[in-house]
Amino acid sequence: MSFFIHLLETTDQSRRDMEALPKVQDMLNGRMSQETYLDFLRDLYHIVWHFCPIMAAAASRCDDAYLDVRLHLYHNIDEEKGHENMVLDDLVHFGADPDAIRASRPSYSAQAMIAYNYYASERIHPCCVLGMLYVLEVISSVYGGQVASSIAAGLERQLPQGFSFLESHASMDLDHMARLNALLQKIDDRRVQQVVIDAINMNFYLFSQFLSA
Repeated sequence: MSFFIHLLETTDQSRRDMEALPKVQDMLNGRMSQETYLDFLRDLYHIVWHFCPIMAAAASRCDDAYLDVRLHLYHNIDEEKGHENMVLDDLVHFGADPDAIRASRPSYSAQAMIAYNYYASERIHPCCVLGMLYVLEVISSVYGGQVASSIAAGLERQLPQGFSFLESHASMDLDHMARLNALLQKIDDRRVQQVVIDAINMNFYLFSQFLSA
């Protein structure tokens, strides 16, 4: 059995648990209020802001045994830099003050998710960052487009204004997932494989806590 198939089998329940959350079902079925959506975007801004620094922290810990991981992270950083501004633009479309968003503090659950990924990438193993990448890219590619369409329909708004981050990443992250799949196939150390699986399950758990707040 390939590592990627094993990874899917051992983490899919965590994804399903997240999908079953009331807030996720509201997102998927057009029942999310504008206030709740904006609260979600405010936290998402901070999560996305930290995405590249977390990858950079992990890349700095990758020795030459994980050169492919390091190069993958360099490529992702180049593609993802500045994407927090897409979230900010969506918030501004709803009348938010961009300076207030930048100065705000994320929710405790969002802070916990951000903090765990710095810690895991720097103190457990740099390949832990692949758990964060996997979860965020699965969420974007599997749910992003449907969530954007459903929330917009429920709020009687037209895409893409106010939903550009979710809508654009739905297709963008399909390519990212294909590249991540190819990278994961190169990890043959069982201990590191387990580290990645643990990080995936932890990120699904933390993202679920964030969505349950």
